[in-house]
Amino acid sequence: MSQPTGPVNRLADATSPYLQQHAHNPVDWWPWCEDALGRARVDDKPILLSIGYSACHWCHVMAHESFEDPATAELMNRLFVNIKVDREERPDLDKIYQTAHQLLAQRPGGWPLTVFLTPDDHRPFFAGTYFPKVARHGLPSFTDLLHWVERAYREQDEAIRGQNESLMQALDQLQPAAGEIPDAAPLDGARRQLAGSFDSIRGGFGRAPKFPHPTNLELLLRHYAATAAAGQADQQALYMAAFTLERMTRGGINDQLGGGFCRYSVDDDWMIPHFEKMLYDNGPLLALCCDAWQVTGDPLFREAATATADWVLREMQSPEGGYYSTLDADSEGHEGKFYVWDRAEVEGLLSPEEYAVLAPVYGLDRAPNFEGRWHLHGYRTPEDVAKERGSAEGEVQALLASCKAKLLAVREQRVRPGRDEKVLTAWNALMIKGMARAARVLGRSDYLASAERALGFIRSTLWRDGRLLATYKDGRAHLNAYLDDYAYLIEALLELLQTRWSRADLDFAIALAEVLLDQFHDSEEGGFFFTSADHEPLIHRPKPLGDESIPAGNGIAAHALQRLGHLLGEVRHLEAAQGTLALAAEPMRRMPYAHGSLLMALDEHLTPPETLILRGSGEELARWQAQAQRPYAPRRLVLAIPADEADLPGTLSGMAAGSETRLYRCAGTRCEPPVEGAAALAETLGLAAAV
Repeated sequence: MSQPTGPVNRLADATSPYLQQHAHNPVDWWPWCEDALGRARVDDKPILLSIGYSACHWCHVMAHESFEDPATAELMNRLFVNIKVDREERPDLDKIYQTAHQLLAQRPGGWPLTVFLTPDDHRPFFAGTYFPKVARHGLPSFTDLLHWVERAYREQDEAIRGQNESLMQALDQLQPAAGEIPDAAPLDGARRQLAGSFDSIRGGFGRAPKFPHPTNLELLLRHYAATAAAGQADQQALYMAAFTLERMTRGGINDQLGGGFCRYSVDDDWMIPHFEKMLYDNGPLLALCCDAWQVTGDPLFREAATATADWVLREMQSPEGGYYSTLDADSEGHEGKFYVWDRAEVEGLLSPEEYAVLAPVYGLDRAPNFEGRWHLHGYRTPEDVAKERGSAEGEVQALLASCKAKLLAVREQRVRPGRDEKVLTAWNALMIKGMARAARVLGRSDYLASAERALGFIRSTLWRDGRLLATYKDGRAHLNAYLDDYAYLIEALLELLQTRWSRADLDFAIALAEVLLDQFHDSEEGGFFFTSADHEPLIHRPKPLGDESIPAGNGIAAHALQRLGHLLGEVRHLEAAQGTLALAAEPMRRMPYAHGSLLMALDEHLTPPETLILRGSGEELARWQAQAQRPYAPRRLVLAIPADEADLPGTLSGMAAGSETRLYRCAGTRCEPPVEGAAALAETLGLAAAV
């Protein structure tokens, strides 16, 4: 997005790069604040609320067409109080007004979100998304819309108030009533629904645009592991997950040169992505690639995990330790320009032997696939090309590695896409979990160090006076944290604890759980509100249950609290998780595939996780920990606690060390007598042949 010079508006001091992008607009923008809301009340002007984010392509288009246009800005300033919101910093506002848009427009929303609010109560009376400068595709021009909305506000007050009352009733009715915790039927239902929409030719579920949906792929891998443990392995579930991830990994949605996954594919073949890269996609996909490698042994998944984690280290971790949020889809005003190639340019950079391998693998021997140019996409596998050439596969892989290094070096000299350098607690937690999983599964100490640096930044900068803050940039941390911040971070800490023991991390997880219960939990109806009890009052206080672009906070909270509750013997944690599952019973039954995070919590409620506590010291403790974690076992939690660690909390306090490495094995809240010594440990873990 262009950055004009000239006078700045109130957004210049914002921590959000998205708001800063609009600081030079002639629009008299306000951030969401009491001063803006008060001005609307005093002046009796409706509020024009515009919600977007820095990597949003159509947000940039609407900004260029309308918000940078002086005539349009004059109309906006005269008729409305204009408020600009970054949906990544204020997901509370985005959730409320996206839901309102869906109720008003009877179709899904998106970004930019354009909502008009009454000034006294902030209720929306008209909502849409992108509006063009000139009427087209059945959409009115933005200026015509402004005139129509303002006139409707002045002339149709009674109708608007009646609609607003109906809208508020509809919002209230969206929250389900608690029922009985389901049996395994929703888990089986999700498996059937995913199979019914599975694209067996190209991978994925449904038609374009195709999104990664890592939670659903994880659900399928967990289902496969559970059926395999029961002696009835569901190979189709494994195939759906592995084939989809393979097509994504070989496809254009995965940056074949620099690593990292883009937001989604615009076509059925995973060929052309929407080129923005989001931290919140890549954290779960990193963990998923590690899991897929553990399950299948396919090196493709290990390579994808390594490339993704290396991209994060190289481009997405700040010097202070936190992870940045996004990379833009656009550079130099064009989507994807940074990533695509001219064939002649590629041929000139490579040797004839290198090009002869690269071209068939990545489609440069075919017609252009992106606006007359080529975006690298896995048309053929290196194995197939090696067979066709009569070459060893290792030779082809070596040539491809040389090609990629040369092309990446040249690409690095291009004008880069913009990077949103704010640090969001929730998204950092997703990446900390992914990095911790990669450190453990791939044996990479640098990935663990990265995760610990990010966690250290959160603790030192975003954890103040026993509460989390949601966002940080340019030395300023602010905004009350949301449900996702607390739930995701507890989950990330449990992942780190399985990678290496830290009493400080366990204490931090316990402290976060206390805030979660005190500030977010609905002790009467069950579940967790998205905002804290002391949050700014808004027109609605949602309890998000369904997974969206990121996992549902209620699902992650239930899953993490169950695990922490079993680990510590803390009944309050288990009861809060059970209440959440009871609240979500009807939605899980009605639309199971949309509630993958909750289904994983339900799975571990029905079959409590196996908790293995190892007490010992030195290399022997680390070796037994690695043995216990080696098979893919998603229902297993393994902690290796040094023998000299004393005064442990909860039920851990009774798990004393012995003269040799000792193992405590629990299922839910039921624990077996401890065993120690190499033979007993191997027998208990079923590893006799491997030890």
